[in-house]
Amino acid sequence: QVQLVESGGGSVQAGGSLRLSCSASEDSVNMYCMGWFRQAPGKEREGVAGTSSTGLRTVYVDSVKGRFTISRDNDKNTLYLQMNSLTPEDTAIYYCARARYGGFCSDPLAPGDFAVWGQGTQVTVSS
Repeated sequence: QVQLVESGGGSVQAGGSLRLSCSASEDSVNMYCMGWFRQAPGKEREGVAGTSSTGLRTVYVDSVKGRFTISRDNDKNTLYLQMNSLTPEDTAIYYCARARYGGFCSDPLAPGDFAVWGQGTQVTVSS
């Protein structure tokens, strides 16, 4: 079973930036849509961004469009999320995940469409 490990979370002030990484234990992930989700206390898990297997097609939740950029480096089996202009509303645990089927991501991203999850990394944005 492939394992996903996130890194890059932390605490920043509003307006700051963070770059999350998700490293996969095997290159089979390169055939799948990969996504970033987040979950804030008391809220449901939310799909933030997804990228197709080739990286050519991406999807974003409206609240992060223009601020977040998802990318992948299939040579390194690594997924990234560049987060700019962060706000306190972005505070959450961020998870990377591999789709259950196929190389294209659903829009919107649905947690049930993803089969493999990382352990999460905390992002805290202070005002």
